[in-house]
Amino acid sequence: MATAKVIFATITGNNEDVADIITEKFEDLGIDVTKEEISQADATEFEAVDICVVVPYTYDEGALPEEGLDFYDDLQELDLSGKIFGCAGSGDTFYEEDYCRAVTDFSNAFKKAGATQGADDVFVNLAPEGDDIKNLDAFTEKLVAAQAK
Repeated sequence: MATAKVIFATITGNNEDVADIITEKFEDLGIDVTKEEISQADATEFEAVDICVVVPYTYDEGALPEEGLDFYDDLQELDLSGKIFGCAGSGDTFYEEDYCRAVTDFSNAFKKAGATQGADDVFVNLAPEGDDIKNLDAFTEKLVAAQAK
């Protein structure tokens, strides 16, 4: 059975909702998944799973979550060759060019660590609803399909 780890950072609760949607879809697809808040997690935990997911918020004008800075730095130092990754997150379109920048930054960190992107990044404006949920389900399905190859 494939395994997955979903790490999230949230202020408003929106990203925990995003992480819950992804985690539930993994479970529906028969993946052994765990979810953890970023300040409680260690990036090396990704070495023990097949699929790695980060759901960060973007703070203010494009900043990474303060509680996730060490995690972000550590992630880039790992060798995650052979791992599949995906990043998704809630943001606010009010910030225009900084909208969901942390999602893109974490994707780049995974690439630096040698992981393979299994699905395009998903940006959610504020709380996930309607099409966002469909997009997150499709995102999760793509990650599982990429891992199965």
